[in-house]
Amino acid sequence: MRRGFKAEAERQAVRLRTEMQVGHSQRLDVDKLAAHLGVEVRSADELVDRAELEKLDDLQPRCFSAATFDLPDGRKIAVTNPVGTTDARRDSDLAHELAHIALRHELRTAERIGGYTFFNCDPGQEEEANWLAGCLLLPRPLLLAEARLGRTVEEIAERHRVSIPMARFRLNTSGVYFQVNRAKMAKR
Repeated sequence: MRRGFKAEAERQAVRLRTEMQVGHSQRLDVDKLAAHLGVEVRSADELVDRAELEKLDDLQPRCFSAATFDLPDGRKIAVTNPVGTTDARRDSDLAHELAHIALRHELRTAERIGGYTFFNCDPGQEEEANWLAGCLLLPRPLLLAEARLGRTVEEIAERHRVSIPMARFRLNTSGVYFQVNRAKMAKR
């Protein structure tokens, strides 16, 4: 990941949430973020027979979670896969796709393998989109407020419709737990 990107992503997440008038302690509605960014969101089973999606998932579980398409008429569409997923996972997948758009990443190239189309991903861009998606869903100011209130990882995950691993990852990598615990120790 390029130098300074993590701090940039935190600032960008706060900026986007501010533009949308989403408070730092509120859950981000990723569908509203998509609308804010001018992206149409569709479920893959609206476009492809669900049985085909299930067959693909049987071949390689979670090989397709979401993808973004630039249409010839200029529209951007993010397509999410409903097969074997939760609302939290769907929101995370969509946040990842929206992060690519917010970061102005180039769309990936498509390859056909065994009758299915797959996208080649730039590893650096994927890492950036993963990081920004986490910041969008759980920005540092939100995590700090939740940690100061003594909320558990599970409570944060439930309140903000993210997975427990996502909440744990963001709390650990943001340094929030360290900051809050250090402040508690200083008061003793």
